[in-house]
Amino acid sequence: MLRAVPLKLGRLYRFAKLAVLGSLAAALVLNTQSLLGSLQRNELAERRFLQLHKCPACWGTSWCRKFLNGQLRLESWGRLRLLDAFNVKNVFFARYGEPREGSRRVVLKRLGSARELADIDAKICRRATGRGRCDLPQALPATEFASLNGAVRLLTPAAVEGWSDLVHCPSQRLLDRLVRRYAETKDSGSFLLRNLKDAERMQLLLTLAFNPEPLVLQSFPSDEGWPFAKYLGACGRMVAVNYVGEELWSYFNAPWEKRVDLAWQLMEIAEQLTNNDFEFALYLLDVSFDNFAVGPRDGKVIIVDAENVLVADKRLIRQNKPENWDVWYESKFDDCDKEACLSFSKEILCARVTVDHNYYAICQNLLSRHATWRGTSGGLLHDPPAGIAKAGRLEALLDECANPKKRYGRFQAARELRQYLAQLSGSSR
Repeated sequence: MLRAVPLKLGRLYRFAKLAVLGSLAAALVLNTQSLLGSLQRNELAERRFLQLHKCPACWGTSWCRKFLNGQLRLESWGRLRLLDAFNVKNVFFARYGEPREGSRRVVLKRLGSARELADIDAKICRRATGRGRCDLPQALPATEFASLNGAVRLLTPAAVEGWSDLVHCPSQRLLDRLVRRYAETKDSGSFLLRNLKDAERMQLLLTLAFNPEPLVLQSFPSDEGWPFAKYLGACGRMVAVNYVGEELWSYFNAPWEKRVDLAWQLMEIAEQLTNNDFEFALYLLDVSFDNFAVGPRDGKVIIVDAENVLVADKRLIRQNKPENWDVWYESKFDDCDKEACLSFSKEILCARVTVDHNYYAICQNLLSRHATWRGTSGGLLHDPPAGIAKAGRLEALLDECANPKKRYGRFQAARELRQYLAQLSGSSR
C-alpha cells in the first residue's frame, strides 16, 4: 500500500504532462496559419503592438523611427504570441540593426505585466472620467499627470514625493537631474520643466509614477560608470535597453575563481551606490539573482532591473538634520522562509547619512549561506575550496555581513569582505 501512492502520483504526473503537451500541440495545429503569420511579419513595426496609440499615456517616442522603420525584430520565439502567457514580465529579446554597425541584441520591456498595464489604464480613466474605460490620450490631460503645465518652471518635491521608490524622498537636486537627463525629449539638458512639451511632461510623470526604471537608467547612466544597463530609447509602451549578458543566476555553479570575482564586483556595486562623489545614495530594495547580469566579454556585473531603487540625497539630509540623521543605521537581518527577503524602512533610508542597507541586501540575498533562490541555498560563494573553508575567515565575514553579532559589525565586515574577495580573486585592485 505504501508504494501504491508514489506510483499513482507518478502516473498522474505523466498524464498531466502528456495533457499539457497535447494541448500545446493542438493549439499549434489550430493556430498554424496565425503562427506562420507571426513569424513572417515584424510586429515591432506595428503601432498597435507598440501601443503607440495610447501616447502620451506611454513611456516615450524617441526610438519610434527605428521601430517603425523595421530596424528592430523580435528573436524567433519572441514572435509567437501564443507564448505570451509565459512571459509575465513582458520582457522581449530583439535584434537591432544599424547600416554601419551591423546587428546587436537588445532587451525590450513594457515595464509591467499585462494586468499592471491594464490597471494603470483603468486608473487614468477613473480619475479623468469616473469610468474604467476611456480614450487615454483624451483622458490623460484631466489627471494629475497634466497638472504640471507649461507655466510650471520646476518639478518640485511637493508635486511628486512618494509617487514611487525613486522619489520616496526626493530633493530638488535629484528632480532637476531627472528632468535635465530626460531622454525622451529633443531638448534634454535643461532642468526647467516648462521646456518640455505637454506630451513629454505627461510621459515623464507617468513613468515616474508607474515604473521609474527608465529614469534611473537615464539619470545614472552606464556611460558615466554607474552599474546599470544602458537606456536606448522608447516607442509607445516599449522601452529598449542594451543587452548585458546572461543573468547572474547562470553563474551559480561557475568555477570558484569566477564566482569570487562576481562576488567582489557585487560588493563594489554596493559600495558605489552607497558612497559616491555625487552624494546620492541609491538603495536597492529588490535584490535577487535575476536583477543582475554579467557581460560575456568583460565579465562585468550590471544591474538589469532598476525599478525598485530609492534615492536619498545626503546633502539634503545634512542640511535638514532630521532626528538621528548622523547616527549610523544598521539594517535588521530578516530570516524569513521566502526567497529574496529584505527588511527595511524607507523613512529611515531617507533620514540617515550612513546606512548599511546595500551591503546587507547583497550579503543576505546573494552571497551568504542565508541566500536562497530557485530551490538552492548557500549563495554565490557556496562550496569554497577546502583551504578557504578550513580557514573560516570567508564564512565569518559573510555571516557578520548578513547577520551582524556586534554593533556596526556589518560596516566593518563589508569593508574587510571587499578586501578579502579582491585578494582571493588574485587581482591587484
